[in-house]
Amino acid sequence: MDKQIEKHQSSVFINNMVESAIRIGLLFVLLIWTYDIVKPFIIPVLWGAIIAVALMPLTLKLADALNGKRGLAATLLALLGVALLVIPLVMVSGSVYDGIAGLTEALQEGSVKIPGPTQRVAELPLIGEQLYDVWALFASNMEAAVTRYSEEIKASVAAVAGFLGSSLATIVMFIISLLIAAGFMAHAESMSKAVQTVSVRVVGKHGEEWAKLTAATVRSVLLGVVGVAFIQSLLVGSAFFVFGVPAAPLLTFIVFVFGIAQLPATLVVLPVILYVFSVQDTTPATIFTVWVLIAGLSDNFLKPLLMGRGVSIPMPVILFGAIGGMISAGIIGLFLGAVILAIWYELFTTWLKLDQKDVPDLAEAELEQKAQPENK
Repeated sequence: MDKQIEKHQSSVFINNMVESAIRIGLLFVLLIWTYDIVKPFIIPVLWGAIIAVALMPLTLKLADALNGKRGLAATLLALLGVALLVIPLVMVSGSVYDGIAGLTEALQEGSVKIPGPTQRVAELPLIGEQLYDVWALFASNMEAAVTRYSEEIKASVAAVAGFLGSSLATIVMFIISLLIAAGFMAHAESMSKAVQTVSVRVVGKHGEEWAKLTAATVRSVLLGVVGVAFIQSLLVGSAFFVFGVPAAPLLTFIVFVFGIAQLPATLVVLPVILYVFSVQDTTPATIFTVWVLIAGLSDNFLKPLLMGRGVSIPMPVILFGAIGGMISAGIIGLFLGAVILAIWYELFTTWLKLDQKDVPDLAEAELEQKAQPENK
């Protein structure tokens, strides 16, 4: 009899295990299919949420001016954002197209003439002599120079084409994200309640606080990274336009992209300084150098002023999170990394603030457990 009971229990256990494995497997397959379906929309939706969080205060002010029409305010801001993305893209694309068309026509006519380098180019430290030789070769014998450096020219053209293609795809993605952000901002109250409900459900009583911390951190990173990059590109770009640097719109846009990617603007500025010194007199070239170097280094004192505003998290924590997140996950990681490190910082500080009375003493707990049977 006992053997039959054990056999029955064993068969029931096996059946339960098989049934559980089948359910878990089906759930796993369902999750994979769901992820494949929503994968193309994850990045635009995340960006839409980030943009909505950043623009929500401005949306509320604009809605008050429009007699409480929040949907109209969100739509106007989204259209303004699309215009701010498309207009510079058209300007940069027009500048690049005109330059390529002019260069192609000149090459076909054989009328390309590059002014020769001055002796000051050869006197530049480290790269002066090599730069002088290459420049002189292109100025004196274009065909020989193109033949000699054909591989380098092809690689450069391919890199520029790839950069322009990825930039166009990024602009399209941001336009879609702006439209999604308009929907989030138009229904901000219901979205906020849903996020807070999910946060409390997932992490407990601190969920609502962390949801607010996430929103404040996103605004801080947007102001401290994108805002600083925009200000820096304006300062550097104004020098490019004032001193008549060729392809100034494109160079200004590259400085802006470098600023968002946390790369030093001096990578763009230094070659331009060399060019300006080779074509202009010493005094204006020196003024240009001082201008762009100060503008290129302006992020060093702008970030401490702007990043971390509105949150109690120290600025280095947000900055390290933004940079580390960007390295691991791209531009979207700027925000995700900062939010994750901010939450971990809050967890760590909360743990440090716990009183000893809130932490159970293991020895006392064991004594209480031993005493309970005796009392019974």
